[in-house]
Amino acid sequence: MEKHILFVDDSPTMRSSVSFCLRNAGYRVTEASDGKDALQKLRSIEDKGQSLALIITDINMPEMDGITFISKVKETRLKFLPILVLTTEAGESMIEKGRAAGASGWLLKPFQPEQLLWAVKKVVWTK
Repeated sequence: MEKHILFVDDSPTMRSSVSFCLRNAGYRVTEASDGKDALQKLRSIEDKGQSLALIITDINMPEMDGITFISKVKETRLKFLPILVLTTEAGESMIEKGRAAGASGWLLKPFQPEQLLWAVKKVVWTK
């Protein structure tokens, strides 16, 4: 059974390229454009009785930023679901905020597809 990943990013180009990379590696991907959209997608996934292996999220997004989104996920039944942050935010204070909110890992943009797949495998297969 393929692992299901929710990918959250406000950039359609980034969503397309990351989803392409993950699908080619055998993952099932659901896309969301920001944290608010992602929470709706999470509810839909749960309502269908599906499970997720991982959430990948950007930090800087409209409607609801990634830190707020991570915090909201950690308040739900999915609080143990790993969350990988994929962002341009490299500042130590932002990384600390992400980890405090519940992020399991951090990958900086730009990245190589191999780096993304390694980070995903590391988080998904160690949970």
